[in-house]
Amino acid sequence: MKLMKIYFLAFFLLPAGLFSQNALENANNAINSSRKNILTETVSKVSPAVVGINVTEIRQYQTLFSNPFFDDSFFRQFFGDRNTKQKVKSLGSGILVSSDGYIITNDHVAGNASETVVTLTNGKQYKAKTIGTDPVSDICLLKIEPSPQDVGTDFPFIPFGNSDDAIIGEWVIALGNPFGLFEINDKPTVTVGVISATGMNLDPVQNRYYLNMLQTDAAINGGNSGGPLVNGIGELIGMNTIIYTAGGNSGSIGLGFAIPVNKIKRIMEELKMKGKIERDFYPGFAIQNIDETIAGYFKLSSTRGVIVTQVEKNSPAGKAGLKPGDVILQIDDFKINNQQNLIGVLQEFRTNQKITVKIIRDNAEETLNMKLETH
Repeated sequence: MKLMKIYFLAFFLLPAGLFSQNALENANNAINSSRKNILTETVSKVSPAVVGINVTEIRQYQTLFSNPFFDDSFFRQFFGDRNTKQKVKSLGSGILVSSDGYIITNDHVAGNASETVVTLTNGKQYKAKTIGTDPVSDICLLKIEPSPQDVGTDFPFIPFGNSDDAIIGEWVIALGNPFGLFEINDKPTVTVGVISATGMNLDPVQNRYYLNMLQTDAAINGGNSGGPLVNGIGELIGMNTIIYTAGGNSGSIGLGFAIPVNKIKRIMEELKMKGKIERDFYPGFAIQNIDETIAGYFKLSSTRGVIVTQVEKNSPAGKAGLKPGDVILQIDDFKINNQQNLIGVLQEFRTNQKITVKIIRDNAEETLNMKLETH
């Protein structure tokens, strides 16, 4: 409708003979101007800081002759070693987060790489060094160095936002390298959606724990892992990491999840300092899930939480006053649903950190203070 109005005015309001090339250009400029908005401006601003990542891993496989019978030296001379190493190539996305070349991506993208090559939108490629990686949180920190021709030139980067301020329903943009499309023209693929939920706690995947995740309906597909989720003004609020699929389909169904940037910043600083995340404390208690029988016996309103079955003497749990039969409902701000959930929550903390544990004991809620210590 707006397009028709512009041409209507251009044709009927100009004097005869003045419907010139100039008028057409003005009309086209008005149309083009109306196509630009905050989202297109944001895409233009952040795209140069999105990188494609090509990874080479060395993986060990067992041959068909994996029976211990063939470990005998006599048979190895005919069939060789039953363990073989093979180079495996994969790809993903990454985010430049500083002008001096720090890049964040997922551990499942580059954490086991023997070689990582990063491609920028200007077509330049760099070999990246792994500064540190954390499989538990699925965060990996890389670094690229400027080439001799780039010395004195800053890398483009996306500024950190505040994921705690993410608003359900606000527009967000996911960028990355789905299906290797970045390789075709050195530009990230862009999808747009909204924040559909915050604080999502997912089931662990291969001992990776995804807590307090941002959920979005912006399409995230294979290869998008490690790419940025930015808000409408171009701030990094999350890293695209995992999707839910249905019916065996590997494509997006509108359930994508991003690691919140506030968690990324904390992990990134620890990886810079130590190259790894140290979790050498022990809580000193054993737990089990709550079924309907246990819930009925303890007169609980639901099966959420876990029940303590054993407490080690002089352990952090013992010193805090935790007892067998206590039902753990919450640790700090994390609600506890089941045993796997609690294990993941504990990974969020560090040695000597103090935590609060909300429990039910004798049908009454209590809060205990626990210091996470080593043996």
